[in-house]
Amino acid sequence: MSRIIAFANQKGGVGKTTTCVNMATFMALMGKKVLLVDLDPQGNATSNLGFEKGNKINSIYQVMAEEKQVQEAIYETKVKNLSIIPANIDLAGVEVELVYMKSREYVIKNIFDKIKNSYDYITIDCPPSLGLLTINAFTAADAVIIPIQCEFFALEGLSQLMNTVRLVKKKLNPDIAIDGVVLTMRDTRSNLGKQVAGEIRKFFADSVFETTIPRNVRLAEAPSYGEPIYVYDKSCVGSKAYKMLTEEYFERQKDKYLKI
Repeated sequence: MSRIIAFANQKGGVGKTTTCVNMATFMALMGKKVLLVDLDPQGNATSNLGFEKGNKINSIYQVMAEEKQVQEAIYETKVKNLSIIPANIDLAGVEVELVYMKSREYVIKNIFDKIKNSYDYITIDCPPSLGLLTINAFTAADAVIIPIQCEFFALEGLSQLMNTVRLVKKKLNPDIAIDGVVLTMRDTRSNLGKQVAGEIRKFFADSVFETTIPRNVRLAEAPSYGEPIYVYDKSCVGSKAYKMLTEEYFERQKDKYLKI
């Protein structure tokens, strides 16, 4: 039985996709069988793992629209044990289509029910919004991981995100939990960054991971080469940080993993 994790923050540019892709990568490298589902119409996780966002490959949209079976949209990546269901721009219009679907909040959950026993972890890169795609992800997920950047407006909108999680827990998915909050884009030279990190730790208490992700040029470059950071430059500080974060996650979950 897999653990399904939604990576979510309706504020864009917080390192959500980077965190989803690289934690999924390190989970796979540490011996877990992982499926990453790109649920963001921008398709950044798709391109970050080396796939084009065009119509040449099957996508999560086609599965949701019942044009393809879910198994037809699963692709192996260059990382051993890591597969992906890609996204493309077709997903942008699915929010409107979902309005008219029966049991619209459960579309993704029903898809995952067919495959979840084949994976240790399923990670979902949610869109930067709290619309029906994100609601679908939360309804299907066992937990949410929230990346937050260490900048001035970091806490802006988070109450809305937490209210959405609570609403889903009350109405749609009583088992959903917060697996953790990841502090991203940390600048060790900035007093403001330290202050913001302190405020976030006050707000979320023990939910915040001890490992933080620094600003790192190599980490920023990797997506443009279609590679997760371990493949692009495994020795850089960004790669080491995501490795430590994944190890900390497994330790919190009391999950055994391979040392790499």
